[in-house]
Amino acid sequence: MQPFKTEASRDPVFDRPVFIISPPRSGSTLLFETLAQAPGLFTTGRESHGLIEGITSLNPAFRGYDSNRLDASSATPAVVDELRRRFHSQMRDRDGQPPARQPYRLLEKTPKNALRIPLLARAFPEAQFVYLYRDPRQTLSSMMEAWQSGRFRTYPQLPGWTGLPWSLLLIPGWRELVGRPLEEIVAVQWETTTRILLDDLSVFPPDRCHKIRYDEFLAAPAAEMKSLCNALGLEWDRPLDAALPFSRYTVSRPAPDKWRRHADLIERVLPGLQATLDRAERFAVR
Repeated sequence: MQPFKTEASRDPVFDRPVFIISPPRSGSTLLFETLAQAPGLFTTGRESHGLIEGITSLNPAFRGYDSNRLDASSATPAVVDELRRRFHSQMRDRDGQPPARQPYRLLEKTPKNALRIPLLARAFPEAQFVYLYRDPRQTLSSMMEAWQSGRFRTYPQLPGWTGLPWSLLLIPGWRELVGRPLEEIVAVQWETTTRILLDDLSVFPPDRCHKIRYDEFLAAPAAEMKSLCNALGLEWDRPLDAALPFSRYTVSRPAPDKWRRHADLIERVLPGLQATLDRAERFAVR
């Protein structure tokens, strides 16, 4: 692997790497699994929690379990070099082959990256970001389902936490949620994550920050994939069925109105999220 260059030149290894960014349970796995079929893209084949948090200074335990938030100050030269080496060592294309030449296009999707955009931008200076927007009512319902399922316990022994084991990403200020009902926990998780990622993405020009709406992706996957690939400078050469397969992290069968099983709880917390709800909706306009 060629060394990372700090001067204002093209990245010798990672050509315009693509990072899918969204709050958890927004459909990012389905988007990732679909986009990973584009020719010339390379991924780790899975979410990169261990790859990233395996670097000591990026692990929440090293910082007293403050949160998954990693700003530009975390991007020391040593961390950047190690992060890039770790990704490079695991890259495979849709056929399972490693890159034959450099630079190449990387695709990455890990939900905690919604809180790590400044770090990623420093480590991958040509990074392009894809913001995935999903109806927040659907997302909140799916987040509640994830907590209740026990399948998404990221920090099961989180010091000072009580109740259901901590699930999904660890937000700044999580200690203030101790003892709160689940609908309030996921509401704060969603709002904090969305507010931070929108702040971070807002500094990038349009050619580095792309948007896609989950409902439109489901309704017309072929058209949306071709449009996204065109915006990212990628090709698309595979047919897509009208109905996409379930993603690997599906908890229960998807449906547009599935959120209504939690309607009373979700509608109770929505007023407190209104400013960020409106902002996310505006940002998702293409």
